[in-house]
Amino acid sequence: MSALETLITEFARLPGIGRKTAQRLAYHLLQQSRDRMTALAGALETVAERVHPCEGCGQPTEDGTCTICRDPRRDASILCVVEEPSAVAVLERAGVFRGRYIVLGGRLSPLDGIGPESLRVELLDRRLQEGGVVEVILATNSSMEGEATATWLQQLLAPWTEVRVSRLARGLPVGGDLEYVDGVTLNHALTAREALR
Repeated sequence: MSALETLITEFARLPGIGRKTAQRLAYHLLQQSRDRMTALAGALETVAERVHPCEGCGQPTEDGTCTICRDPRRDASILCVVEEPSAVAVLERAGVFRGRYIVLGGRLSPLDGIGPESLRVELLDRRLQEGGVVEVILATNSSMEGEATATWLQQLLAPWTEVRVSRLARGLPVGGDLEYVDGVTLNHALTAREALR
């Protein structure tokens, strides 16, 4: 396989990147100066050498523990379990969650060969063993795999009767139009409806 074909193949392995986009990226890089390509390659190499999962939550960091785990102002009694680090970034941007996280590093997907052993559940187990956790929020995606992961986690947490287990609310988006809402979302919205009086 040629160097260009190898690069296209590697780009195509990235999430959300199809073969055509991978080709566009590769050809775009070919139009850049050698210094620019070397800088990109160097950045990738540096990330590969320095960035690793946080010992406390699994989020990418260059230190032993990430800034969130080191922050004494965070509420260590509330854990939010997410699939990927990108979910942490979204929750942090919203600025409404002040607890700590557990980043699983994926979701159950038997068809893709991802089972429980592929997820960082030991981080959650360690935090529970240390004590002081009063709530675990399951913030997995509402995809079929995310739902399966949340159900599995709920069963895993069943012995921890003193710990409240919750799930992010699901339903209609703000500004959403009922005409365009899928059946599953509408079902969740009706099931989790709130009383006004």
